[in-house]
Amino acid sequence: MTDLDKTELQKIERYLRQKFANSSVRIAGRPKKSDSADVYLGDEQIGTISVDDEDGDRSFILTMPILDVDLEG
Repeated sequence: MTDLDKTELQKIERYLRQKFANSSVRIAGRPKKSDSADVYLGDEQIGTISVDDEDGDRSFILTMPILDVDLEG
């Protein structure tokens, strides 16, 4: 995998804030990992961002697991 740099993380954070109309979306680098970053909504981690640059196209993948117990509320 390819590394994510700070400028890319800032751009992705701005994009997600606009897309979800929520300024509390925050992206933070991961200790000892430069190929992905954690996505937070307020203080809660809601997913991870990773990069895919296969085939010459660079894209970013948001993985957001949803547990079945989260749906029971």
